[in-house]
Amino acid sequence: MQTGNSTFFITERGPEGNPMESKAVSKDRFFIVIRGKSRKGFCRGCIGRVEAETAGGELMGLLYGCGSNAGSPKSGGLVKAVDTYALTRHQAQLLLYVSSTSKRLELLSNPQLFSTICELSAGDLVVTKHKKGHVPGVVKNLMQIGKKENKEDLKMIGFQVEFMDNENDFLANKLAPLTILNAADIIQVVKSYAAPLGLQYRDVKSGGSRSNVVMHGSSMPSIGTSTRQITKNESEQSVIHNQTLSTSSVPLEVGSLVEVVNNAGITVYGVIQWLGIPQGKTDIFAGIELDYEVKGCSDGVYKDQRYFTCKSSSALFVPITKCSPDSRFVCSSPVSKTFKTTKVPPVPPYKDSEEDAPPVPESEAVSLFVGKMKGIQGHKNSCYLDATLFSLFSSSVTVDAICNKPADKEQPITRILKSIVNRLRRQGFVPATSVMNFRKKLGCETFSKNEKDPEEFISVLFQKVLCIEPLLKLRSEEGTSQGAYTLQIFLEKEQMGQTPTVQKLLDTSCMSGNIKFETMPPCLIVQMPRCGNNYKMFSHIIPSIELDITDLLYNSPRECFICGRMATFECLQCLPDCKLQPGRIKQYCSTCNTQVHTHRSRSSHSPMALALPAGVATDAPLPRHTMQLFGVLCIQTSHYVSFVKYGLDSHSWLFFDSMADRYGDDQNGYNIPEVRACPELGDFLGQPDEELTWANPALAPELVRRLLCDSYMFLYHSPEMLVSEPNSGGP
Repeated sequence: MQTGNSTFFITERGPEGNPMESKAVSKDRFFIVIRGKSRKGFCRGCIGRVEAETAGGELMGLLYGCGSNAGSPKSGGLVKAVDTYALTRHQAQLLLYVSSTSKRLELLSNPQLFSTICELSAGDLVVTKHKKGHVPGVVKNLMQIGKKENKEDLKMIGFQVEFMDNENDFLANKLAPLTILNAADIIQVVKSYAAPLGLQYRDVKSGGSRSNVVMHGSSMPSIGTSTRQITKNESEQSVIHNQTLSTSSVPLEVGSLVEVVNNAGITVYGVIQWLGIPQGKTDIFAGIELDYEVKGCSDGVYKDQRYFTCKSSSALFVPITKCSPDSRFVCSSPVSKTFKTTKVPPVPPYKDSEEDAPPVPESEAVSLFVGKMKGIQGHKNSCYLDATLFSLFSSSVTVDAICNKPADKEQPITRILKSIVNRLRRQGFVPATSVMNFRKKLGCETFSKNEKDPEEFISVLFQKVLCIEPLLKLRSEEGTSQGAYTLQIFLEKEQMGQTPTVQKLLDTSCMSGNIKFETMPPCLIVQMPRCGNNYKMFSHIIPSIELDITDLLYNSPRECFICGRMATFECLQCLPDCKLQPGRIKQYCSTCNTQVHTHRSRSSHSPMALALPAGVATDAPLPRHTMQLFGVLCIQTSHYVSFVKYGLDSHSWLFFDSMADRYGDDQNGYNIPEVRACPELGDFLGQPDEELTWANPALAPELVRRLLCDSYMFLYHSPEMLVSEPNSGGP
């Protein structure tokens, strides 16, 4: 089939859905440029083929362009390998047909969707962007596009799609010939092999193929598929129906296609982008991105709080009971009266023991913790507490000394906490009832029902429950000492680069406030510069696996930044100096201090003399004082989760969510906690510092991206130290 100067060929698909081509092409190496400054020939979003690789880590390759001649390459020059993302031949062909480089990168940033698009074959149901709406259709063929005049030419691949209207009829007779779409036009995929799951599209009433196309329940984002127009003067209130609409057993979750009907009988369609309890409400609401703008709707803001982002007048917030699964997708299985999202694994009976359970060893952590109904079960806004307890007590030995206190010295609330910790370590699961009993004993009623921030709970936990002295002893510029359980980062955004690390944030904050640690802390909990879910200073923060606090210790010998000898001066003004590694703390010996500050750009600096311990030889080796990361608390849409390091191996990471799923409705159901292994975090953090600085969270795996963008608190400990025994005089 020909259109203009381009020739279209149907690509035969193999048993795995991949194009059947000669084995010789498997040696081809393709890539897309994902970051870095534009260089001669290559820029972000460009696709190339590797011709050679230099010893310096650069790729020399051919550059494929955009538009109708995208398949014909030209010399592209050099590009750093770290600035590229490897593609298969099939992936390169799909992306080449997407003419916009920004849309290529946007598609690539959703790896689950892109991977599914790469596996499309005839008969799969897709939801596409078509004209002004989102329209469902069926893939009829995969089309190769373009001429292949030279062996280096690469044919593009598009999808021949047969559309359906809002009555589920095929529109082939109305849109002949069949439309050919690119990969970026597809916003949802429903694989044809999902038929045994029982969810199917309504039978076609007339025209076109009459095969059933199923909707496969998946966690990837979905987009509504309405072609029905909504009048512009419809208000948000008129959209909400007065009665409960959802009586289906089909679970509704983020990504579900739903509909909402108003009193006039007008149906609006969209996709759930957010689920949760808004501030000031007690019921679960759904934040829906509508297909069309509706007067009175927002861009993702509800009651002055942003929950997601979409175009203006397209976000509708309604109780989840007002939503129904998109009626254009019907369930072939009988409707159950019980709302059930997943099969809940049984929890074996547990018998408490007076003997304390040690932290879970690395070799047993995965088998004990990973799975659903694992960790600590959330209930009534308890996620801040659940995530904190799991991070502190599941595997870390940092505060384990508190569990070994003699029983005759324990408070009742301490015994309750100990029973929670013991059950977590023995069974890998703690029910919400046990945690609620603990919450009610914390001294304030709000701990048992309201949302809290982790730092508030941590202070009560260590001070009132465990009776432990402040973990940190901070010395101010005036020489006064103050105790604290957490350390809040304070700085100006201009003091940091676009992608700060925890190490740089800590150094800059302490130096700017002229704060030092009087002693080496056994545990350091660093709070990022953000305010809950309402504000965060940086879009993402790179975790520091090891935190070096040598230069932040008061009265501790330090190395000269220049020559490595004993330092005697420190200069705050040198901290941001771009010629002296900006962000690094600068201390100098007497000689280097004089030389550095003779430069005219530093002649106005005011270096301060350092306090040094007596009896330390100036030529003695100076040890470094470091701490290791063992946990991260994250927040997204008012919900806290945690990442926990459970062993020495770099891949020994767990992700914990106390409310990952739910069984039953809001009145009669309960939350299902889940723990997932997260070895990909170790792979990511194991990269060189330079690569981490340039890392693009949009291209990172889901959980890695969540840690980078949602981090709230970083938990560090010193493996050589344990928290001291609680004093007997505490409350």
